[in-house]
Amino acid sequence: MTKHIKNSWYVASWSKDLGVSEPFAITILNQPLVLWRTPDGVVRVLEDRCMHRFAPLSLGRCEGDRLRCRYHGIVFNTEGVAVEIPGQDEIPERACVRAYPAVERHGWVWVWMGDRDRANPESIPHVTDLDTPEFHLGAHEFDMNAEATLVLDNLLDFSHIPFLHADSFGISRAWATTHPEMVVLEDGVEYRRWVVDEELVPGSEELVDVWSVFSARVPGIITMWNGYYPLGTAKACDFGPPPPDLPGGRNINVTSQAVTPMTDRTTRYFFSWGPRKDCGDETIRDYLMAMAAKAFGEDKVMVEAQQAMIDAAPDLRMLTITADSGQQLYHRILDEHMREAGER
Repeated sequence: MTKHIKNSWYVASWSKDLGVSEPFAITILNQPLVLWRTPDGVVRVLEDRCMHRFAPLSLGRCEGDRLRCRYHGIVFNTEGVAVEIPGQDEIPERACVRAYPAVERHGWVWVWMGDRDRANPESIPHVTDLDTPEFHLGAHEFDMNAEATLVLDNLLDFSHIPFLHADSFGISRAWATTHPEMVVLEDGVEYRRWVVDEELVPGSEELVDVWSVFSARVPGIITMWNGYYPLGTAKACDFGPPPPDLPGGRNINVTSQAVTPMTDRTTRYFFSWGPRKDCGDETIRDYLMAMAAKAFGEDKVMVEAQQAMIDAAPDLRMLTITADSGQQLYHRILDEHMREAGER
């Protein structure tokens, strides 16, 4: 099932988690990387493998804007070129490691994993900035022992939510039975739907109509906007999008998520979530984040178990049902992007 486009930007870290002169290791698309922030605040990324004895450079030491391998002391500049080899004056041409383009945007560090001449920061999908003043947003991440395709397919499938997440999100089966409008984007797919007669929060006696917009973009960037409105709003809007200034919105919240393939069987999943400031405070943010952490922990158990079943019988084919239509559409768009990039 594993298929990932190389000529794309991948989330490697939260910006807030990358300190100055503190090497940080992550593997993306099976490539070990070391990230560090130079004293002038610029993020640099190199292959995390010294060409001498293959020691991880992430175990090294920052010296100014350079990185010294802690094993034999070889120093690399920000482009991955060795500029000092203790004990010899001549530096061989092969004394270098690959450097990767990196950009900070929306509270994340993005790394371009393909041909560096094709790296265009303007192609980074838009998400809600972690520090946007309009929202109270929290941030978290999970590592899953499963391939990223399974993690992403899980997120593209709303039909499992009332069942797997009965003890966390606690939403009704309408989320599994209400078919969304699916809109094809240039780089992904967007689900738009009203779910009517839904509890304002699990266990609440107050019922509302929920407008939800969920977008998934290549290579695995997800955004979702939820707004809760008085009963009858969906019908009044003819089940189309509510006007931006429509009064009565409750619990308006956003989430931004990134699915980063580390290896063929490991994935790092980043997510932020929180309410618009006129709809909630830090208490609501913390409530949403705790609920999400519990739900995504449930996903982790299920997806890892699913991966184990696939590995035990790799030749078996899954049955496709109606709920898989969004996944299929997203994968067709991914395939098209891979063909355009010459990767299929």
